[in-house]
Amino acid sequence: MPKILVMDDDPDIIDALDTLLGGEGYEVITAHDGEEGLAKIREEYPDMIILDMLMPRLDGYGVYKALHDPQWSEWKDIPIVILTSVSEDVSHRRYELETGVRMEVAAYIEKPIDPDVILEGVRSILEA
Repeated sequence: MPKILVMDDDPDIIDALDTLLGGEGYEVITAHDGEEGLAKIREEYPDMIILDMLMPRLDGYGVYKALHDPQWSEWKDIPIVILTSVSEDVSHRRYELETGVRMEVAAYIEKPIDPDVILEGVRSILEA
């Protein structure tokens, strides 16, 4: 089964996604901030990343930006699902203002978590 990296600083979200996705047979790897997440990407080479935008040390914007840097080109095609409490319009606008580039992700899901929406999004992305 595919390997999914969940990057979120909220232990309840990590536990919920681990239970939800693990129950569907996915291998779930977790990171509590962006720096730990980038290290896990290099170690584990996940099939998908579920990324929170607001985390300590290195936030989701920093992770997204890093993954689009040429030194990360080996991992640039990993699909990213944003799962955050920040509205989609605000996230896209902030990233564009900081980088001048539009943020392109496989899916954008706003918290609170709806298990059916998460599972449907994960399935459709990984089966594409």
